[in-house]
Amino acid sequence: MNPYEIRFSKEAVKDIKRLTPNLKDKLKNILEKRIAPEPYSEKKLVGDLKGFFSIRLTYKDRIVCSIDEEHKTIYVHRTKTHYGE
Repeated sequence: MNPYEIRFSKEAVKDIKRLTPNLKDKLKNILEKRIAPEPYSEKKLVGDLKGFFSIRLTYKDRIVCSIDEEHKTIYVHRTKTHYGE
């Protein structure tokens, strides 16, 4: 069992629906094997996104999440590109 629960924003759910089956599997693997066990090991964002973390899903797509330490919950906010579409 992972020490952190993972929850998704409405925007992240929309993003996930647009991913290919292979990318959905990759996302699940990243969330379970990398983020949930060690959420602070990923890239810290700065500026307007200070307090969020970014993990590469593909060359252009990123997983953007935040951590609620008190409730041991990771909130996934986006799983799609930040380069525009």
